[in-house]
Amino acid sequence: MVNLDRINLHRLVHDPGKRNNYMSKIQEIITQSILVKQELIDNPKKQELITAIADILVSSLQKGGRIYFCGNGGSAADAQHLAAELSGRFYTDRPALAAEALHANTSYLTAVGNDYGYDFVFSRMMEGVGTKNDVLIGISTSGNSKNIIKAFEICRSKGIPTVGFTGSKGGAMKELSDYWIPVASDDTPRIQESHILIGHIICQLVEEKYFNLGK
Repeated sequence: MVNLDRINLHRLVHDPGKRNNYMSKIQEIITQSILVKQELIDNPKKQELITAIADILVSSLQKGGRIYFCGNGGSAADAQHLAAELSGRFYTDRPALAAEALHANTSYLTAVGNDYGYDFVFSRMMEGVGTKNDVLIGISTSGNSKNIIKAFEICRSKGIPTVGFTGSKGGAMKELSDYWIPVASDDTPRIQESHILIGHIICQLVEEKYFNLGK
């Protein structure tokens, strides 16, 4: 087991200036993360939008639709994380919900990336399996991920509702999203921290609404 007190004593005590610099940096990062989340607390319109997103997901599931997620890099991890919260469980033992991340099949991902280009890895999947009862949630800090944009374009042509998680500006996804939820930051780590918070809130609301848990 790592002894944190021993690490502090032997590595930092001889350079208190460096220790204070690290402490200040850590506090500043935490403060910035809190401020981004505070904006969500202070913004009732975003809270209403989050509720509306949960409602459209519940409606999709009630119609036999599926919830698809997509993203790149850290946002791909968030997409897979949130899909698992629905298809596995969130708070409650209950039947599985139909949700998956589009990038989880590596054979498909590498085949389409190799044959058509990485920009088409999500759009080709939605072209093949997406129905009007489904919902696609795209996660991108910039809002300009080309593969998500192309997937949203396919969804629009097929009448599939889209939800965009982005940073403050929204990029091209702002206009392509049927439901656009921007995070009040342009700093990638801070945006991603709030994306997972918003995603968790939506997953909890969907679980409660779909199974009528009444919390």
